[in-house]
Amino acid sequence: MHPLPHPIGATRQPDGTLPFPTPCPEGPPDGVPSAPPGPTLAQVAARAGVSSATASRVLNRSAPVSAEIAARVERAARELSYVRRRAPAATARDTGAIAVVAFADVLRFHADPFPVRLLAGAQRVVPERELVVLTAGPGPARPSLVRYLCGGHVDGVLLVGRWGDPALPGLLQAAGVPVVSLGRPPQSQRLAHVDADNLSGARAAVNLLHRAGRRRIATIAGPPDTAAGADRLAGYRRALADQGDPARCAVAYGDFGSRSGEHAMLRLLDQYPDVDAVFAASDAMAMGALRALHRLGRRVPDDVAVIGFDDSPAAATARPGLTTVRQPVEDLGARAVELLQDAAPGRSVVLPTHLVVRQSC
Repeated sequence: MHPLPHPIGATRQPDGTLPFPTPCPEGPPDGVPSAPPGPTLAQVAARAGVSSATASRVLNRSAPVSAEIAARVERAARELSYVRRRAPAATARDTGAIAVVAFADVLRFHADPFPVRLLAGAQRVVPERELVVLTAGPGPARPSLVRYLCGGHVDGVLLVGRWGDPALPGLLQAAGVPVVSLGRPPQSQRLAHVDADNLSGARAAVNLLHRAGRRRIATIAGPPDTAAGADRLAGYRRALADQGDPARCAVAYGDFGSRSGEHAMLRLLDQYPDVDAVFAASDAMAMGALRALHRLGRRVPDDVAVIGFDDSPAAATARPGLTTVRQPVEDLGARAVELLQDAAPGRSVVLPTHLVVRQSC
Protein backbone atom coordinates (compact mmCIF):
# COMPACT_ATOMS: atom_id res chain seq x y z
CA MET A 1 0.00 0.00 0.00
CA HIS A 2 1.34 3.43 -0.94
CA PRO A 3 1.80 5.86 1.96
CA LEU A 4 -0.48 8.86 2.11
CA PRO A 5 1.11 12.00 0.63
CA HIS A 6 2.21 14.65 3.06
CA PRO A 7 3.31 18.27 2.70
CA ILE A 8 6.90 18.74 1.58
CA GLY A 9 9.05 19.97 4.44
CA ALA A 10 6.55 19.09 7.13
CA THR A 11 8.19 18.58 10.54
CA ARG A 12 7.40 15.31 12.29
CA GLN A 13 6.19 15.21 15.87
CA PRO A 14 8.40 13.63 18.54
CA ASP A 15 6.47 10.38 18.13
CA GLY A 16 7.29 10.35 14.41
CA THR A 17 3.81 11.32 13.16
CA LEU A 18 3.03 14.21 10.86
CA PRO A 19 1.04 17.13 12.23
CA PHE A 20 -2.51 17.71 11.06
CA PRO A 21 -2.75 20.53 8.56
CA THR A 22 -3.85 23.86 9.97
CA PRO A 23 -7.56 24.30 9.34
CA CYS A 24 -8.59 27.06 6.96
CA PRO A 25 -9.86 30.11 8.81
CA GLU A 26 -13.61 30.52 8.67
CA GLY A 27 -15.02 33.67 7.10
CA PRO A 28 -13.32 36.22 4.86
CA PRO A 29 -9.77 37.50 5.45
CA ASP A 30 -9.27 40.42 7.81
CA GLY A 31 -10.46 43.67 6.33
CA VAL A 32 -12.83 42.03 3.84
CA PRO A 33 -16.47 42.57 4.81
CA SER A 34 -18.63 39.47 4.82
CA ALA A 35 -21.87 39.38 2.85
CA PRO A 36 -24.97 39.69 4.99
CA PRO A 37 -26.60 36.32 5.48
CA GLY A 38 -29.72 35.78 3.37
CA PRO A 39 -32.85 33.93 4.37
CA THR A 40 -32.31 30.26 5.08
CA LEU A 41 -34.22 27.19 4.02
CA ALA A 42 -35.38 26.83 7.62
CA GLN A 43 -36.89 30.32 7.52
CA VAL A 44 -38.71 29.52 4.29
CA ALA A 45 -40.03 26.32 5.85
CA ALA A 46 -41.16 28.14 9.00
CA ARG A 47 -42.98 30.80 6.99
CA ALA A 48 -44.73 28.11 4.93
CA GLY A 49 -45.54 26.05 8.01
CA VAL A 50 -43.72 22.93 6.86
CA SER A 51 -40.53 21.07 7.75
CA SER A 52 -37.18 21.97 6.18
CA ALA A 53 -37.17 18.59 4.45
CA THR A 54 -40.53 19.31 2.82
CA ALA A 55 -39.40 22.79 1.74
CA SER A 56 -36.28 21.24 0.22
CA ARG A 57 -38.36 18.67 -1.67
CA VAL A 58 -40.52 21.44 -3.14
CA LEU A 59 -37.67 23.74 -4.19
CA ASN A 60 -35.54 20.89 -5.57
CA ARG A 61 -38.43 18.93 -7.06
CA SER A 62 -36.91 15.83 -5.53
CA ALA A 63 -40.22 14.24 -4.46
CA PRO A 64 -43.92 14.94 -5.06
CA VAL A 65 -45.90 16.98 -2.53
CA SER A 66 -49.45 18.30 -2.60
CA ALA A 67 -50.20 21.34 -4.76
CA GLU A 68 -51.33 23.31 -1.71
CA ILE A 69 -48.07 22.72 0.18
CA ALA A 70 -45.95 23.42 -2.92
CA ALA A 71 -47.76 26.73 -3.41
CA ARG A 72 -47.14 27.75 0.21
CA VAL A 73 -43.42 26.96 0.00
CA GLU A 74 -42.97 28.74 -3.34
CA ARG A 75 -44.84 31.78 -2.05
CA ALA A 76 -42.69 31.87 1.08
CA ALA A 77 -39.51 31.64 -1.02
CA ARG A 78 -40.64 34.56 -3.16
CA GLU A 79 -41.69 36.71 -0.21
CA LEU A 80 -38.36 36.16 1.56
CA SER A 81 -36.33 36.47 -1.68
CA TYR A 82 -34.77 33.15 -0.79
CA VAL A 83 -31.80 32.15 -2.95
CA ARG A 84 -30.74 28.54 -2.87
CA ARG A 85 -27.05 28.38 -2.00
CA ARG A 86 -24.86 26.83 -4.66
CA ALA A 87 -21.36 25.53 -4.43
CA PRO A 88 -18.82 28.40 -4.48
CA ALA A 89 -17.36 27.20 -7.77
CA ALA A 90 -20.77 27.45 -9.40
CA THR A 91 -21.52 30.94 -8.15
CA ALA A 92 -18.11 32.37 -8.92
CA ARG A 93 -17.95 30.96 -12.44
CA ASP A 94 -19.39 32.47 -15.57
CA THR A 95 -20.62 29.30 -17.28
CA GLY A 96 -20.81 30.89 -20.72
CA ALA A 97 -24.11 29.12 -21.39
CA ILE A 98 -27.76 30.20 -21.65
CA ALA A 99 -30.53 27.61 -21.53
CA VAL A 100 -33.40 27.88 -24.01
CA VAL A 101 -36.24 25.71 -22.70
CA ALA A 102 -38.78 25.07 -25.46
CA PHE A 103 -42.12 23.64 -24.38
CA ALA A 104 -43.08 21.93 -27.61
CA ASP A 105 -43.25 18.61 -29.36
CA VAL A 106 -39.72 17.71 -30.43
CA LEU A 107 -40.61 17.01 -34.07
CA ARG A 108 -42.62 20.19 -34.45
CA PHE A 109 -39.93 22.24 -32.73
CA HIS A 110 -37.28 21.12 -35.22
CA ALA A 111 -39.60 21.41 -38.24
CA ASP A 112 -40.81 24.92 -37.38
CA PRO A 113 -38.65 27.81 -38.68
CA PHE A 114 -39.84 30.09 -35.85
CA PRO A 115 -37.57 28.72 -33.07
CA VAL A 116 -34.59 28.57 -35.44
CA ARG A 117 -35.00 32.27 -36.25
CA LEU A 118 -35.48 33.00 -32.55
CA LEU A 119 -32.21 31.25 -31.69
CA ALA A 120 -30.41 33.10 -34.49
CA GLY A 121 -31.50 36.42 -33.01
CA ALA A 122 -30.40 35.39 -29.52
CA GLN A 123 -27.01 34.20 -30.74
CA ARG A 124 -26.51 37.50 -32.54
CA VAL A 125 -26.40 39.31 -29.19
CA VAL A 126 -24.16 36.83 -27.37
CA PRO A 127 -21.97 35.15 -30.01
CA GLU A 128 -19.45 34.20 -27.34
CA ARG A 129 -21.97 32.12 -25.38
CA GLU A 130 -23.41 28.67 -25.93
CA LEU A 131 -27.18 28.28 -26.29
CA VAL A 132 -28.23 25.03 -24.65
CA VAL A 133 -31.59 24.06 -26.19
CA LEU A 134 -33.82 21.82 -24.08
CA THR A 135 -37.28 20.60 -25.07
CA ALA A 136 -39.90 19.84 -22.44
CA GLY A 137 -43.41 18.47 -22.57
CA PRO A 138 -46.55 19.91 -21.00
CA GLY A 139 -47.25 19.73 -17.29
CA PRO A 140 -44.91 20.11 -14.32
CA ALA A 141 -41.22 20.39 -15.16
CA ARG A 142 -39.28 17.21 -14.47
CA PRO A 143 -37.05 17.26 -11.36
CA SER A 144 -34.01 16.55 -13.55
CA LEU A 145 -34.71 19.68 -15.62
CA VAL A 146 -35.13 21.85 -12.51
CA ARG A 147 -31.94 20.47 -10.94
CA TYR A 148 -29.98 21.18 -14.11
CA LEU A 149 -31.29 24.73 -14.55
CA CYS A 150 -30.78 25.60 -10.87
CA GLY A 151 -27.49 23.76 -10.46
CA GLY A 152 -25.03 26.40 -11.65
CA HIS A 153 -24.74 25.05 -15.20
CA VAL A 154 -26.21 28.07 -17.01
CA ASP A 155 -26.18 31.83 -16.54
CA GLY A 156 -29.85 32.35 -17.43
CA VAL A 157 -32.96 30.71 -18.86
CA LEU A 158 -35.25 31.65 -21.74
CA LEU A 159 -38.70 30.03 -21.60
CA VAL A 160 -40.23 29.50 -25.06
CA GLY A 161 -43.75 28.32 -25.81
CA ARG A 162 -46.61 27.22 -23.60
CA TRP A 163 -44.90 26.37 -20.32
CA GLY A 164 -47.39 24.36 -18.34
CA ASP A 165 -45.66 24.66 -14.96
CA PRO A 166 -46.47 28.00 -13.32
CA ALA A 167 -44.08 27.19 -10.47
CA LEU A 168 -40.99 26.90 -12.69
CA PRO A 169 -40.14 30.63 -12.98
CA GLY A 170 -40.42 31.04 -9.21
CA LEU A 171 -38.11 28.10 -8.61
CA LEU A 172 -35.53 29.59 -10.98
CA GLN A 173 -35.78 33.02 -9.37
CA ALA A 174 -35.49 31.50 -5.90
CA ALA A 175 -32.26 29.82 -7.04
CA GLY A 176 -30.89 33.14 -8.30
CA VAL A 177 -31.14 32.18 -11.98
CA PRO A 178 -32.26 35.03 -14.29
CA VAL A 179 -35.28 34.01 -16.38
CA VAL A 180 -37.15 35.64 -19.27
CA SER A 181 -40.29 34.45 -21.04
CA LEU A 182 -40.55 34.67 -24.82
CA GLY A 183 -44.22 35.54 -25.01
CA ARG A 184 -46.47 37.19 -22.47
CA PRO A 185 -46.68 35.03 -19.34
CA PRO A 186 -49.93 34.31 -17.47
CA GLN A 187 -51.37 37.22 -15.53
CA SER A 188 -50.36 35.59 -12.24
CA GLN A 189 -46.66 35.69 -13.15
CA ARG A 190 -44.51 38.77 -12.60
CA LEU A 191 -41.85 37.80 -15.08
CA ALA A 192 -39.68 39.69 -17.55
CA HIS A 193 -40.86 38.92 -21.06
CA VAL A 194 -40.60 39.87 -24.72
CA ASP A 195 -43.52 39.61 -27.12
CA ALA A 196 -44.83 40.85 -30.45
CA ASP A 197 -47.87 43.12 -30.59
CA ASN A 198 -50.19 40.28 -31.49
CA LEU A 199 -53.42 42.14 -30.82
CA SER A 200 -52.63 45.12 -33.04
CA GLY A 201 -51.28 42.87 -35.80
CA ALA A 202 -54.47 40.80 -35.91
CA ARG A 203 -56.64 43.90 -35.77
CA ALA A 204 -54.78 45.45 -38.72
CA ALA A 205 -55.19 42.24 -40.77
CA VAL A 206 -58.95 42.07 -40.25
CA ASN A 207 -59.36 45.79 -40.95
CA LEU A 208 -57.48 45.29 -44.23
CA LEU A 209 -59.96 42.57 -45.22
CA HIS A 210 -62.87 44.84 -44.38
CA ARG A 211 -61.44 47.70 -46.45
CA ALA A 212 -61.13 45.25 -49.35
CA GLY A 213 -64.90 44.78 -49.25
CA ARG A 214 -65.07 41.48 -47.32
CA ARG A 215 -68.12 41.22 -45.13
CA ARG A 216 -68.11 37.67 -43.70
CA ILE A 217 -64.66 37.47 -42.11
CA ALA A 218 -63.85 34.33 -40.13
CA THR A 219 -60.78 33.48 -38.06
CA ILE A 220 -58.80 30.34 -37.40
CA ALA A 221 -57.62 31.06 -33.88
CA GLY A 222 -54.70 29.55 -32.02
CA PRO A 223 -55.02 27.74 -28.68
CA PRO A 224 -56.90 30.11 -26.36
CA ASP A 225 -54.67 29.17 -23.40
CA THR A 226 -51.64 30.71 -25.11
CA ALA A 227 -50.92 34.44 -25.00
CA ALA A 228 -50.45 34.63 -28.77
CA GLY A 229 -53.66 32.70 -29.45
CA ALA A 230 -55.70 34.81 -27.00
CA ASP A 231 -54.27 38.15 -28.18
CA ARG A 232 -54.72 37.45 -31.89
CA LEU A 233 -58.30 36.36 -31.29
CA ALA A 234 -58.89 39.53 -29.25
CA GLY A 235 -57.49 41.58 -32.15
CA TYR A 236 -59.91 39.88 -34.57
CA ARG A 237 -62.86 40.63 -32.31
CA ARG A 238 -61.70 44.21 -31.73
CA ALA A 239 -61.59 44.76 -35.50
CA LEU A 240 -65.16 43.49 -35.94
CA ALA A 241 -66.22 45.85 -33.16
CA ASP A 242 -64.44 48.67 -35.00
CA GLN A 243 -66.63 47.87 -37.99
CA GLY A 244 -69.79 47.96 -35.88
CA ASP A 245 -70.56 44.27 -36.37
CA PRO A 246 -69.10 42.31 -33.41
CA ALA A 247 -71.89 39.71 -33.57
CA ARG A 248 -70.65 38.31 -36.88
CA CYS A 249 -67.71 36.45 -35.35
CA ALA A 250 -66.99 33.10 -36.99
CA VAL A 251 -64.30 31.25 -35.04
CA ALA A 252 -62.67 27.84 -35.37
CA TYR A 253 -59.63 26.80 -33.35
CA GLY A 254 -56.38 25.17 -34.36
CA ASP A 255 -53.04 24.39 -32.73
CA PHE A 256 -50.92 26.71 -34.94
CA GLY A 257 -50.10 23.71 -37.18
CA SER A 258 -50.96 23.23 -40.84
CA ARG A 259 -53.29 20.25 -40.48
CA SER A 260 -55.33 21.95 -37.80
CA GLY A 261 -55.73 24.95 -40.13
CA GLU A 262 -57.04 22.72 -42.91
CA HIS A 263 -59.58 21.05 -40.63
CA ALA A 264 -60.64 24.40 -39.13
CA MET A 265 -61.23 25.86 -42.61
CA LEU A 266 -63.48 22.93 -43.53
CA ARG A 267 -65.48 23.41 -40.31
CA LEU A 268 -65.89 27.13 -40.99
CA LEU A 269 -67.16 26.57 -44.52
CA ASP A 270 -69.59 23.96 -43.25
CA GLN A 271 -71.00 26.26 -40.57
CA TYR A 272 -70.70 29.56 -42.46
CA PRO A 273 -70.94 28.89 -46.23
CA ASP A 274 -70.91 32.63 -46.96
CA VAL A 275 -67.41 33.18 -45.55
CA ASP A 276 -65.49 35.43 -47.95
CA ALA A 277 -62.32 35.97 -45.92
CA VAL A 278 -60.34 34.27 -43.15
CA PHE A 279 -57.65 35.50 -40.84
CA ALA A 280 -55.49 32.64 -39.54
CA ALA A 281 -53.45 33.11 -36.36
CA SER A 282 -50.36 31.50 -37.95
CA ASP A 283 -48.96 31.10 -41.44
CA ALA A 284 -48.98 27.32 -41.02
CA MET A 285 -52.73 27.32 -40.34
CA ALA A 286 -53.24 29.72 -43.25
CA MET A 287 -51.41 27.27 -45.55
CA GLY A 288 -53.74 24.52 -44.35
CA ALA A 289 -56.71 26.79 -45.09
CA LEU A 290 -55.42 27.33 -48.64
CA ARG A 291 -55.32 23.55 -49.18
CA ALA A 292 -58.90 23.16 -47.95
CA LEU A 293 -60.14 25.97 -50.17
CA HIS A 294 -58.37 24.52 -53.21
CA ARG A 295 -59.86 21.09 -52.52
CA LEU A 296 -63.39 22.57 -52.43
CA GLY A 297 -62.86 24.64 -55.56
CA ARG A 298 -62.92 28.00 -53.78
CA ARG A 299 -60.68 30.53 -55.52
CA VAL A 300 -58.23 32.64 -53.52
CA PRO A 301 -58.64 35.58 -53.31
CA ASP A 302 -61.66 35.83 -55.65
CA ASP A 303 -64.01 33.77 -53.47
CA VAL A 304 -62.17 33.77 -50.15
CA ALA A 305 -59.27 36.02 -49.11
CA VAL A 306 -56.71 34.61 -46.67
CA ILE A 307 -54.29 36.33 -44.28
CA GLY A 308 -51.80 34.56 -41.99
CA PHE A 309 -49.52 35.63 -39.15
CA ASP A 310 -45.70 35.30 -38.81
CA ASP A 311 -44.34 36.03 -42.32
CA SER A 312 -42.62 32.65 -42.37
CA PRO A 313 -40.40 31.76 -45.36
CA ALA A 314 -43.24 29.61 -46.77
CA ALA A 315 -45.58 32.62 -46.98
CA ALA A 316 -43.62 34.18 -49.84
CA THR A 317 -43.46 30.95 -51.87
CA ALA A 318 -47.11 29.94 -51.40
CA ARG A 319 -49.43 29.95 -54.41
CA PRO A 320 -50.94 32.48 -54.29
CA GLY A 321 -48.43 34.42 -52.19
CA LEU A 322 -49.74 34.67 -48.64
CA THR A 323 -50.59 38.05 -47.16
CA THR A 324 -49.46 37.93 -43.56
CA VAL A 325 -48.57 39.84 -40.41
CA ARG A 326 -44.82 40.01 -39.94
CA GLN A 327 -43.47 39.72 -36.44
CA PRO A 328 -39.74 40.45 -35.89
CA VAL A 329 -38.75 36.95 -34.78
CA GLU A 330 -34.98 37.48 -34.72
CA ASP A 331 -35.45 40.72 -32.78
CA LEU A 332 -37.60 38.87 -30.24
CA GLY A 333 -34.72 36.49 -29.54
CA ALA A 334 -32.20 39.33 -29.36
CA ARG A 335 -34.26 41.45 -26.97
CA ALA A 336 -34.96 38.44 -24.76
CA VAL A 337 -31.23 37.89 -24.23
CA GLU A 338 -30.74 41.59 -23.53
CA LEU A 339 -33.46 41.45 -20.87
CA LEU A 340 -31.80 38.36 -19.42
CA GLN A 341 -28.54 40.23 -19.08
CA ASP A 342 -30.29 43.24 -17.51
CA ALA A 343 -31.87 40.93 -14.89
CA ALA A 344 -34.92 43.20 -14.56
CA PRO A 345 -37.79 41.15 -13.04
CA GLY A 346 -41.20 42.07 -14.41
CA ARG A 347 -39.92 44.27 -17.24
CA SER A 348 -41.68 43.74 -20.58
CA VAL A 349 -40.83 44.61 -24.17
CA VAL A 350 -43.50 44.53 -26.90
CA LEU A 351 -42.24 44.78 -30.48
CA PRO A 352 -44.41 46.12 -33.34
CA THR A 353 -45.81 44.04 -36.19
CA HIS A 354 -46.79 45.09 -39.70
CA LEU A 355 -48.69 43.77 -42.70
CA VAL A 356 -46.99 42.20 -45.70
CA VAL A 357 -49.51 42.27 -48.57
CA ARG A 358 -49.30 39.57 -51.25
CA GLN A 359 -51.73 37.93 -53.67
CA SER A 360 -54.00 36.00 -51.22
CA CYS A 361 -55.84 39.16 -50.21
